Amino acid sequence: MTDPLKSLNDSGKPAPAISQKVYAIAGISVTVFGLEELRKEASEVACLWLLHPRLATQERMTGIANSTITDWNTRNQDKSSAKGLIAVSFDQRNHGTRTVDPLANESWKKGNPRHAQDMFSIFQGTAKDTSVLMDYLPSYTFPNGEHKITENLVLGVSLGGHAAWSCLLHEPRVTAGVVIIGCPDYVNLMADRARLSKLPSWTKSDPPGAEVLGSEALPTSFLETVNRYDPAGMMLKHVDCGPSTGPLREGPLPQPSESEQQVLRPILTRALAGKRILNLSGGKDKLVPYHRGEVFLNWFKESISSNGWFGDGAVSLEDIIDETAAHEVTAKMADEAVRFISETLAAGPDKAGRRGSVRESKI
Repeated sequence: MTDPLKSLNDSGKPAPAISQKVYAIAGISVTVFGLEELRKEASEVACLWLLHPRLATQERMTGIANSTITDWNTRNQDKSSAKGLIAVSFDQRNHGTRTVDPLANESWKKGNPRHAQDMFSIFQGTAKDTSVLMDYLPSYTFPNGEHKITENLVLGVSLGGHAAWSCLLHEPRVTAGVVIIGCPDYVNLMADRARLSKLPSWTKSDPPGAEVLGSEALPTSFLETVNRYDPAGMMLKHVDCGPSTGPLREGPLPQPSESEQQVLRPILTRALAGKRILNLSGGKDKLVPYHRGEVFLNWFKESISSNGWFGDGAVSLEDIIDETAAHEVTAKMADEAVRFISETLAAGPDKAGRRGSVRESKI
């Protein structure tokens, strides 16, 4: 897998360097950006959690940290008491300083027979690490109560994008997130990757792929776990989507019946009510193709839109595709992410009177 952040780093748009301080928190080496830039008058501080791609390390998120903090501070340079912004990066599980088994980070094609389980468990573990670090970060950065972290946002790329979806769904303190080249439908993504990898469990069944779900590549016990944490899995398991036509999710999904809505409403309320999401995808991405999450995303967007059955949940989703981008973070994507972070911070967490909203765009 090529480095998804290489395009951004080669774009020639470096942001001014922001201060960094490293802490060892809960046994994890954590880099905090922007502490020195905080104004004493800023009693409230927002924290942006940065989750890096597969096969990368936390250092790869430095450029995004610099850009987001610089943009927010520039917008508020004349407002001494404005909310401050810091950013945090750390190595995902089995990456960088936390590497245990390098093969576990590789794909089926690279010789890892447990690619699906390894990748999912690693980024779900990273999402849980984010929650643990959220518990303890203030006692390290502001031990005397100099500032109070009142808002948490997450931004993840590729593997980190998958983790960002999990943070949004399962961590109540995360009120907004940016998912860059991630996927909200893990089983659909991995079943298609099994096809592209020509796994025996795909090629040797009749018709091809008929036995891939529940095979050694995607064991039944693992699929049950995915359905507890994955966006598509945890929602669509409560919806009668009609007879299955194969392992890949295709075509439009029905909106839930009234009885299904009664089951889903408390789940979505607990997980997503009032949250803001920016989903950034590459139109030419072959590793995490947009169309593998599109069926679920279309269902989700219809559900949370102003006129949807969960329109009163005040969920905001921007779904933006860079049509010429592959599996990479382009300068245009980064600009959208920086814009979204600053707009979210300016708007604040208040969701009173808001209805759900969906914005789709191609750049």
